[in-house]
Amino acid sequence: MTPVERRASFSLAGIFGLRMLGMFIILPVFALFAAHLPGGQDKARVGLALGAYGLTQAFFQIPLGWLSDRVGRKPVIMGGLLVFALGSFMAASAQTLTGITVGRAIQGTGAIAAALIALTADLTKEQNRTTAMAMIGVTIGLTFTLSMVISPILYPLIGVPGLFMLTGVLALSAIAVTKWVVPNPPAQLEVDRVSFGSVLTHIELLRLNFGIFVLHASLMATFIVVPTALVQAGLAQPEHWKLYLPVMIGSFILMVPPVAFAHGKWRKQVFLGALMVVLVAHGMMHFALGNIWGTALALLVFFVGFNVLEASLPSLVTLVAPPNAKGTATGVYSTIQFLGTFVGATGAGVLTQHFGASIVPLFTAGLTFLWLVVAWPMQVNKPTNGG
Repeated sequence: MTPVERRASFSLAGIFGLRMLGMFIILPVFALFAAHLPGGQDKARVGLALGAYGLTQAFFQIPLGWLSDRVGRKPVIMGGLLVFALGSFMAASAQTLTGITVGRAIQGTGAIAAALIALTADLTKEQNRTTAMAMIGVTIGLTFTLSMVISPILYPLIGVPGLFMLTGVLALSAIAVTKWVVPNPPAQLEVDRVSFGSVLTHIELLRLNFGIFVLHASLMATFIVVPTALVQAGLAQPEHWKLYLPVMIGSFILMVPPVAFAHGKWRKQVFLGALMVVLVAHGMMHFALGNIWGTALALLVFFVGFNVLEASLPSLVTLVAPPNAKGTATGVYSTIQFLGTFVGATGAGVLTQHFGASIVPLFTAGLTFLWLVVAWPMQVNKPTNGG
């Protein structure tokens, strides 16, 4: 990597991490916090409050990705961060579950993931892009780890409102990083525009988009049930970080070898292998709920596969997308990603409310098996410009 590419990769990964913190940091504690609010015993409403962020993210990713292809990446990113901060402050000041849901929805309208991924592709050479995207994926994983560890520690001190306030302040700081640290992308040459329909019908993009939907639906669904299950198994909420920390450290160590091989001729094999690991983890979680050690082991297996897939998917999208439609393609990808967070959170909430927590891992296992079937014929070893 050149110095400019390293600067771009580290700064954009940092912005992505700060952005994802807004989704992750409340996961370990929100269901417990919401139980003390009016209506908080209704798991479907709790799932909606968590998932509202993903729903509005899904709605705005495509138009803002398209807009970034035309007015530039940085204006879209800075505007989205400002809106995200506003939603964070609104959620922090809310006194009801409905108010928090509205704040989460406004957070999600600052949908910048597509523009961030496209800007990363703009600022890196093709041979270095997988590394840059992997840095973003690892940063997302580190952000998740940090959230799992510090959220249970901060919750007794500042509560969920304080966590929302923190994410708003971090979003404002990310605007400064975007403005003064991230390199400016090269001027876009005038090229023939690729039709929106061709992006929507690109077979390999469709496979990848379905994959990110399932991956994030599974993540959100898992954390609708795991925090409560751990408390019921005898692990008090302030002690949850003692489980999450070794799980996440272990998963990062174990993900290094497959990520190192996740390029060239081994790309597909590593990808499908990680997908099968996630499928096994969901099966383990079905039997492990209610057992602290079993849940920890299932989470460890899950996050090994999750981290590899999270690092691989955005790189593959920019690899196969038409070069002059990266913003649009990543907009569709990010839309489907956050739609997955909405479906996972709300679906798990409804399932738990009516059938109990143990049904949720079966739901995520079914989705993951379907993804494996869809992904099996994938052809992503070489860049393509068509559908």
